[in-house]
Amino acid sequence: MSENKEIIENIEQVATNKSENTEKSNTKKKKKKSESEEEKLKQEIEKLTEKYNELNDKYIRLAAEFDNYKKRTLKEKTELLKFGGENVITQLINILDDFERAQSSIKETSDLESIKQGIELINNKFYEFLKQQGVKEIEAKNNDFNTDYHEAITRFPAPSEEMKGKVIDVIQKGYLLHDKVIRFAKVVVGE
Repeated sequence: MSENKEIIENIEQVATNKSENTEKSNTKKKKKKSESEEEKLKQEIEKLTEKYNELNDKYIRLAAEFDNYKKRTLKEKTELLKFGGENVITQLINILDDFERAQSSIKETSDLESIKQGIELINNKFYEFLKQQGVKEIEAKNNDFNTDYHEAITRFPAPSEEMKGKVIDVIQKGYLLHDKVIRFAKVVVGE
């Protein structure tokens, strides 16, 4: 029996040692695993930090570029508003010069026919200039009254049945600028 006891004790001893060895081995493996996982996490953090820095840099550059774009377009708009009518004004000055020459020639000459022709030439030049700028006269007389183009100043009895609801007379001409009404024609409408 004592032999059996000794054998049992030896077996228990071996089992205890094995259990301790297994625990030590498992702890070492866990340490190795946690160290390798920790290393992987560090590498991933580094990659994400690099990616973040790259994207942040792109964002900052894009924001600066957009800010420069806003400043540039604002400057262009300001210059357009300031100098956009320069071409129109230059052409109007040429017509003004023609009027001044006509005025001085009126004082110096007594030939009414040449004065009339000169004023007609200036008038035609001015209307041609308006056409070049996209300005058109609204045709109103004898046309149907249209509130999109005409402003009725008064109503007058129509001279004939077919003139009812039509424009009898134009008090002030109306104009379109590229098909947009810039001044309504002031008209008399037949009723």
